[in-house]
Amino acid sequence: MNYQNKYVFVCLLAIATLLSVASFQPALAQSAPSLGAASGFSVLGGQAVTCTNSVITGDVGVSPTPAFTNTGCTIAGNTPPATDVAAALARAAFLSTYNALGLMPCSQTISPAAFTGNVPALGPLAPGVYCFPAGVTFTNTTLTLDGSTNPNGIWVFNVGAALTGSGFDVVLANGAQACNVFWSVGAAVTLSTSTLQPLFQGNILAGNATGGSITITGGSLIGRVLANVAVTMTGTNIHGSCALLAQGTASCTADNDVDHHDKDKDQDHDKDRDNDKDKDHEKEQDSDR
Repeated sequence: MNYQNKYVFVCLLAIATLLSVASFQPALAQSAPSLGAASGFSVLGGQAVTCTNSVITGDVGVSPTPAFTNTGCTIAGNTPPATDVAAALARAAFLSTYNALGLMPCSQTISPAAFTGNVPALGPLAPGVYCFPAGVTFTNTTLTLDGSTNPNGIWVFNVGAALTGSGFDVVLANGAQACNVFWSVGAAVTLSTSTLQPLFQGNILAGNATGGSITITGGSLIGRVLANVAVTMTGTNIHGSCALLAQGTASCTADNDVDHHDKDKDQDHDKDRDNDKDKDHEKEQDSDR
């Protein structure tokens, strides 16, 4: 298989998905900072990650204190200590992104600290930066993120203190992408089941140095779980499609670089071979003379 075809077959899916996720219209939503080295992790903790009877798709890391406990979890990805080196780089990138998200100007400031049921005032929400000055609690609430104006838009939720969700569903409509949703939380995050098994969507960044822990009990999450302190998961399902997409794109880029290098080497080899043939031909002509 030649270079062109090999690159197409290896990378087509990753590139197509990346384009659908990453492109956006600045007039409708601001650009979210890149997660950088943290983008390949589905779960990242600072002091500890504890997983009990859960399912995780994607890599798990802990840094700077590599305390990882797995009790009955199924993990389709790398775990400590294999991820220790990468987790150290990911931690720095995650905290940088967390700080950058907190500096983004608000499209809308939402003052209520508690929501129950399907609250019309909170949905459907178009792409933008939504700020909760204090902590916020959602109980049996469905929040709809609407991509009708721009399905590739960015949603950022800056929460000043703790985020608590009991039966809290995040629904994506009209092409909105889970990987483009960022929850930047100033204290602890606690998500649990209530009268329903919730599906939470988006990347959670709990970056507070003392209170930035994430606890998820039951339900499912599509996105990433990144905590400055600890992550505790019990009976939950973490769909790491966003992390897998980032890994696939990075691998694709690396393969492309290798293929370019190999192609250049082949071309150099072909040139050398052609030069040798020309020299041999010239010798033969001189001999005939």
